[in-house]
Amino acid sequence: MATAMQPLAELVSYLDTLPEPHILCDTNYYILAANKAYRHIYGSGQAVVGQTCYAVSHHYSKPCDLAGETCPLKQSLASGQRERILHLHHTREGEAYVNIELAPVCGGDGKVAYFIEKMEPLGVSHGLPDARALVGRAPAFRRMLELMSRVAPSDATVMLQGESGSGKELVAKAIHDASRRAEQPFVAVDCSGLTETLFESELFGHEKGSFTGAAARRIGLVEAASGGTLFLDELGDIPLGMQVKLLRLLETGAFRRVGASEFLKADIRLISATHRNLRAMVQDGRFRQDLYYRLNTFPIVLPALRERSSDVPLLAEALLSRVAPNRQLHISPEAMACLMNYGYPGNVRELRNVLERATLLCDGDTIQPVDLSIEVQEAIQWGAPQEVGAGGTASNAYPTGGASPTLSELAVNALRERLVRHQGNRKALAAELGISERTLYRKLRNLR
Repeated sequence: MATAMQPLAELVSYLDTLPEPHILCDTNYYILAANKAYRHIYGSGQAVVGQTCYAVSHHYSKPCDLAGETCPLKQSLASGQRERILHLHHTREGEAYVNIELAPVCGGDGKVAYFIEKMEPLGVSHGLPDARALVGRAPAFRRMLELMSRVAPSDATVMLQGESGSGKELVAKAIHDASRRAEQPFVAVDCSGLTETLFESELFGHEKGSFTGAAARRIGLVEAASGGTLFLDELGDIPLGMQVKLLRLLETGAFRRVGASEFLKADIRLISATHRNLRAMVQDGRFRQDLYYRLNTFPIVLPALRERSSDVPLLAEALLSRVAPNRQLHISPEAMACLMNYGYPGNVRELRNVLERATLLCDGDTIQPVDLSIEVQEAIQWGAPQEVGAGGTASNAYPTGGASPTLSELAVNALRERLVRHQGNRKALAAELGISERTLYRKLRNLR
């Protein structure tokens, strides 16, 4: 027995020398040892040895895989190899996303006897409302975080793809903050609306007298981002003539200021973002194919807010603390129902605008439906995005019962069904019907 315990004692001693949180557990999920870092972050003042890992980390009464989560221990038992996964763990400060790396330890018989589990807080996202970080718990959001956690420690070029308002710059900054370049500059460039000459000057800088108005030498944003991360937003708007110079920068790390003859070197990591279909632009000849493949090394798709509607309450609470930091505001259940049923064509940016307007209209401490915009108020009346079935029609579009619908009811239901298809976007529906938004709004009001 003493011989069998010797490896455990050595492992326990080794784990306590490590600065990151580590635990040692058996094949039945029981924690056999926890180092000081783990006890400080996840212990909550109680002993963790002897408890199951899922009870301490998740407050579950059964293993993760039986509670709808992915279990790295079960995966490692099956594969016999090291496994890595992103989990939402309970900490002293609340729930936080954690990168888990679990490695099997074999006994003298060659079979897996223990597991060493290492936890690395992601640090840029939370499962609870937080005014400073990305917030969410929905599966689509977590899939995005898993990709972020994988790519952040590297220097790989990242392309963020998502609709307008989905938070691409926030994600880019989060990747930067989780990288080895976190202490160096993060420089964002909005590529939309820049002419070719202006873009080159902004990106690479210029020499004095290189063009009219160049009264002094100016360093570009590539130099300003040296050692850190350069974020190119709205990548699809980069002028075609500038794309070859950007490609040269990526392939050689060299560039020239406008009006200069010598090349300069840049040590940057590039993250780009777009809401456009770049693949289609490549086929149309509006975007260079070689640049597209160079930038698309590690693509990450940002989910639209309608794809993570369960995150709306968390986001709303976090956003309220940003738009009205000096007020202790709450959202009534009725108003929250409106917020959760709206389609958000403008995504998180639109949610923030809706809440900022609501804070200005709210005289008390609780936001009511009347404080929300008409579009959001109508979300429940005219159908919710999640009510759209697999066939693209609303599951509750028509009244049930013995009586046949009246002509007015048919008109209401037809408009409701089309509005649901457009995720509550009245502008898109008006365009489809060939009428103005004002006319559509009048028709909707008359049909109630």
